[in-house]
Amino acid sequence: MSALHTQRPRLCVRSSRRRRSSRFSNFTESIGAQRQGGQRVSINYNRRYFLTTMLTTIAATQLGMLGCTTQHATSTTAELPIEGELPPLVGAIAWLSSQPLTVDELRGKVVLINFCTYTCINWLRQLPYVRAWAEKYQDQGLVVIGVHTPEFEFEKNTDNVRRALTAMRIDYPIAVDNDYAVWQAFGNHYWPALYFIDRQGRIRHHHFGEGEYERSERVIQQLLSESGTARVGQELVKVDARGLEAAADWGSLKSPENYLGYERTENFASPGGALLNKPRSYANPAPLNRNQWALSGDWTIGRQAIVLNQSGGRIAYRFHARDLHLVMGPVERGTSVRFRVLVDGQPAVTARGLDIDERGEGTVTEQRLYQLIRQPQTVSDRQFEIEFLDTGVEAFAFTFG
Repeated sequence: MSALHTQRPRLCVRSSRRRRSSRFSNFTESIGAQRQGGQRVSINYNRRYFLTTMLTTIAATQLGMLGCTTQHATSTTAELPIEGELPPLVGAIAWLSSQPLTVDELRGKVVLINFCTYTCINWLRQLPYVRAWAEKYQDQGLVVIGVHTPEFEFEKNTDNVRRALTAMRIDYPIAVDNDYAVWQAFGNHYWPALYFIDRQGRIRHHHFGEGEYERSERVIQQLLSESGTARVGQELVKVDARGLEAAADWGSLKSPENYLGYERTENFASPGGALLNKPRSYANPAPLNRNQWALSGDWTIGRQAIVLNQSGGRIAYRFHARDLHLVMGPVERGTSVRFRVLVDGQPAVTARGLDIDERGEGTVTEQRLYQLIRQPQTVSDRQFEIEFLDTGVEAFAFTFG
């Protein structure tokens, strides 16, 4: 194992269980001097944490960081235990690209259940593999089913979900699980999560978070081969992951994701702390320490998001990562909000992400994850700032890669 590079998979967690420690446990400070009803309170209800494990070969790891992963075949297979039965897929408020599917209809098929939510960067980086498996193995009896269980309120909007999944070229069935019915039936706690079901309707394997793509595909091949009715090749899919779907630069990633709503945020550094659920004029301190963030301008800090009340407001974040993303959207549907991005006080031109033009500017038009920074050079601590030229934007979370 010492000769192998290690990749650190990440996942998103929704759980009422006690928070586990992690390599980022030192980032658990409260968001500062909070005030609610005249009382100073400490807020830190983070339910998303990072899991570190050992996995993948050196080739897969190195190529994954470059955004194109070729997996090399191995002959190792392991006996798969029976972990339980596929629960009924009832309770979804809608199905996309399919009529509602039942357990009886799926019997005789190998089924891959993928829990997702469309702004989760961890799922977005897993998606190229799931999409490739769905295409490669559909004629051999594999049925891939996505279960979209929302994290944010806007992810409950079926039009938002349909638009996002269409843009991601997903054509396999999606259960819209707004009420967490399917999620609870599985006893699931994670985005992304994979459950592997054999032809008898038994759960034989699961995986939480990113990574272990070769192992997951080997499980699919093994379950398809168990019936003996079809010959399944041992070659693995080749994935060319680009843009948001490209693997993170794990070796340079030193910034954990962070929410902006008061329920789960960390490291808020504006002087005077936060006034919850009420407008307030904030100032940006100088300098920020790594992984601290601050506001300037007139903002309202709510439970899930921060909302800009007057144009000219800014968010500043000191980060250490190749990529920086921000989940945000216009408060009113059908409107747009212009913004510009600075890195260390200069327009983000050479380090611009997918959603930034050559002048370091962009426009918020819908509620989704925006890639604002992709550094082409050596990664170091940088000061990110986004200035909104119009009012009416809400921002939910920063993620990094």
